[in-house]
Amino acid sequence: MRSARTGCSGRTATAAAVFGMLIAASVSPASADTIRSRQWHLDAMHAEEMWETSKGTGITVAVIDTGVDANLPDLQGQVLEGENFSGNEGTARTDTDGHGTHMAALIAGTGKRGSEFGAYGLAPGAKILPVRVGGSNFRDDSLAMAKALRYAADSDARIINISRGSPGRNAEEEEAITYALSKGKLIFVAVGNTGDKSNAVEYPAAFPGVLGVAAVDQNGTAASWSQHGPQVALAAPGVGMVAACPGDSGVCRGDGTSAATAIASASAALIWSVHPTWTANQITRVLINTAGGPENGKKRTDLIGYGAVRPRIALKDPGDPGPADVSPLPGPESKSAAGKVQKQAAAPKDDDGLNATWIAVGIGAAALLGAAITTPILIARRRGI
Repeated sequence: MRSARTGCSGRTATAAAVFGMLIAASVSPASADTIRSRQWHLDAMHAEEMWETSKGTGITVAVIDTGVDANLPDLQGQVLEGENFSGNEGTARTDTDGHGTHMAALIAGTGKRGSEFGAYGLAPGAKILPVRVGGSNFRDDSLAMAKALRYAADSDARIINISRGSPGRNAEEEEAITYALSKGKLIFVAVGNTGDKSNAVEYPAAFPGVLGVAAVDQNGTAASWSQHGPQVALAAPGVGMVAACPGDSGVCRGDGTSAATAIASASAALIWSVHPTWTANQITRVLINTAGGPENGKKRTDLIGYGAVRPRIALKDPGDPGPADVSPLPGPESKSAAGKVQKQAAAPKDDDGLNATWIAVGIGAAALLGAAITTPILIARRRGI
């Protein structure tokens, strides 16, 4: 796996070779605006309106990543103990890279750093279970990821967020994914950032039963570098994403399907908090049925799957969540939370984009973002994952 990012404070870390799905740079706010005002995706998704109904309270998201810095002000009180499978010193609440902390902050940041510097996650009431993997030997240690998945599967977390991936199917990892699905977990996985290059199929996003997540920008357009194919189930904001992270400034801006995956996980947390008796299959079905779909009217496309997540719509009018024990995802076979195998048809393939009506602030948000963020991105080229 090749590096595509730096740590949020500008330092390069070994784990970036594994979790290379986010290009990030530290952000220094001007005195005239706030960090929250730069989080365009929260405005586009009507976060403040949604928070009147749900903040994700009662839902735990397992973040399988480089660890989560529990001392970050915007994450204090949000991070559980977790487990460290990385083979490196420290606990799961240690993050020498910054990637996992950034993902956790996109999900559950609370803005506790204050009105000027505080950054919010989409589900600020959710808890984070850090499951630390990564390190210089991770590429050759499939057992670490399998152990991490099984740990998350046996935990109280309902959602598993995996903002990483690599080419090559691995039997131990696939068995662990199957085990987690059998335990009723909802798994979101980044599809990768080489859509404008090799577009190589990556795992675990391509395993049956998981939700592969692609990235869209401020205008609701699929990012050119976001990988595409039948593994894409949903899309979410993943361009110019501002959130809390470790480092000198304490805030990062980044692009990647990593961030999009975190937003999809947070969206599910908002819905599950209001409907705690639903199963992962039912949450998945509602996410699909309420997504902002392709503008050509097709049910799904290889660029954005069934469309961009719209938890605001799902909270207002979720519709029929359908049967609890049948997965709505396509594939040769999908295991439901009850362990039943459901035979389903493969999804159609095409390359159409997104209906941008889910965007609330559109071009205005993009202009605000461009004007507000002046710190250059430290690595400007995506070099795959």
